Amino acid sequence: MSIWGLIPAAGAGSRIQPLAFSKELLPVGTQLLDGQDRPRAVSEYLVERMLRGGADRLCFVISPGKSDIVEYFGGQVGAAHVCYVVQPRPTGLCDALFRALPLVAPGDEVLVGLPDTVWWPDDGFVRLGGGLQFLLFPVQRPELFDAVAVQGDGTVRRIEVKSPGASTHWIWGAFKLTGAILAELHDLWRARDRRDEYVGTLVNAWLAAGGVARAVPAGERYVDVGTLHGYHEAIGALRERQERSAPPPAPEPAAP
Repeated sequence: MSIWGLIPAAGAGSRIQPLAFSKELLPVGTQLLDGQDRPRAVSEYLVERMLRGGADRLCFVISPGKSDIVEYFGGQVGAAHVCYVVQPRPTGLCDALFRALPLVAPGDEVLVGLPDTVWWPDDGFVRLGGGLQFLLFPVQRPELFDAVAVQGDGTVRRIEVKSPGASTHWIWGAFKLTGAILAELHDLWRARDRRDEYVGTLVNAWLAAGGVARAVPAGERYVDVGTLHGYHEAIGALRERQERSAPPPAPEPAAP
């Protein structure tokens, strides 16, 4: 069994243009390389969390013009092998995810997240179990995301896709599923004439047909870096965490 990190990175990034490179490579924060601070691409946060969740294979879904992502990540990150599939046109998240389906066996596990986000806790994927499970985060404006309505037993009742009247402030920021469920969703998507652009509407149809998904409200903070406002928010959040983790200053020496 393999654990795939599936990374949809074919979007045009129109909310934060103009950029001279793919939005997934936008420098956000820094990392220590060879003893020196270096810029860190926003998508590296998701990759790091997938590796921590056990991913041994990463698959980027890119558009034909995003060869800079291939150049940046190459063929391996840590212990995980990296491959790339191409989505010819930006026709939605469902289409992007299913581009990778031929690579995934039914018994594999699949981790899915968005490469222009930064979220905590770092071990969020570790907290997800079997079947289809969504990692939920609290946000102030759920109408901008996919809010997840949950029943008392922790199962998902429905996903409210960018709904102005969202009934909850908890949204999904990542999810985990089996290769078999990914194939089920693909079959349903095809049966619905591929009209689902968003994962939420497709999952709602899957739930109505008897599927069961669980919600795990373990998220602490979720930042969408796909806008200039989100970019500044991410920089601030990273700075706050760095300051909190810094050791306290050494006490002043006592006067003689």
